[in-house]
Amino acid sequence: MNCLQNLLKEPPIVGSRSMRRPSPLNLTMVRGGSRRSNTVKTASGASTSSAESGAVEAGTEKSDTYSTNMTQAMGAVLTYRHELGMNYNFIRPDLIVGSCLQSPLDVDKLRDIGVKTVFCLQQDPDLEDFDAFDLRLRLPAVISKLHKLVNHNGGVTYIHCTAGLGRAPAVTLAYMFWILGYSLNEGHQLLQSKRACFPKLEAIKLATADILTGLSKNSITLKWESDSCSSVEISGLDVGWGQIIPLTYNKEKRAWYLERELPEGRYEYKYIVDGKWVCNDNEKKTKANADGHVNNYVQVSRDGTSDEERELRERLTGQNPDLTKEERLMIREYLEQYVER
Repeated sequence: MNCLQNLLKEPPIVGSRSMRRPSPLNLTMVRGGSRRSNTVKTASGASTSSAESGAVEAGTEKSDTYSTNMTQAMGAVLTYRHELGMNYNFIRPDLIVGSCLQSPLDVDKLRDIGVKTVFCLQQDPDLEDFDAFDLRLRLPAVISKLHKLVNHNGGVTYIHCTAGLGRAPAVTLAYMFWILGYSLNEGHQLLQSKRACFPKLEAIKLATADILTGLSKNSITLKWESDSCSSVEISGLDVGWGQIIPLTYNKEKRAWYLERELPEGRYEYKYIVDGKWVCNDNEKKTKANADGHVNNYVQVSRDGTSDEERELRERLTGQNPDLTKEERLMIREYLEQYVER
């Protein structure tokens, strides 16, 4: 049984039976921080779980915090009880989605049901498990490794993050969409029928479009006009709702500015002015969601996009995206040739 550690950092541990058995692994993904600016901070009121829990009381507290984080970040009420042990569901006879392994007995359980590959998607800061932007950028590398491991090992594959409710279902769904031939909605319905979860569909759609049309970025400038406040920050955009980015005050223009380079896509955000979350009436706003919340948003497009590329991206990010045989073949070839940077 192979376990993937340090996803996107280290090559998978795959070898012949004659190879020496690897030492026990800490099933944790080490997250690279080169893309995040040092000025990004944790949003006020957002909490993060401790890296480890020892006693049952600590485990219960971690579960409560983690469940709260999931609900806030995903917009859906999902509960994870770490203290109850590993839990999982078969999505297909050869594909399982579940929570993290907690003891050597869990390894034995998975081996007994035919699992050949344990694919670990945990990250050190638990809240980042819900970061849709991060997921979008990492999906090609993740699915490339998953595809190669499944082809090498065969058998049943167990895919997990911490709770098995966010990132693991999203990776599973992307694998079903890109490799196994499901339409995105068909795969999503099957996944939901087997396990209550909340995969980030928008991240999968955008990652699909990025592969087939190319990933390019464009610069945006956001502005808050005021000289009567002491701090202006933004949450959302590409850092998620659990993080904030401070704006810079321009004395001559008497306004606060943020310049940021973003890949194509639609980004929602909200200003935090002297600690108060507000929308900017001078920038585009969303319609109220089910909870009555309204955010600002910006649509980022690349320069020089052809009509064909624009139509393809609109189709792949629409309500019911599917891939042609040629598009799925292109994605498969891209993943098989993918080399980590």
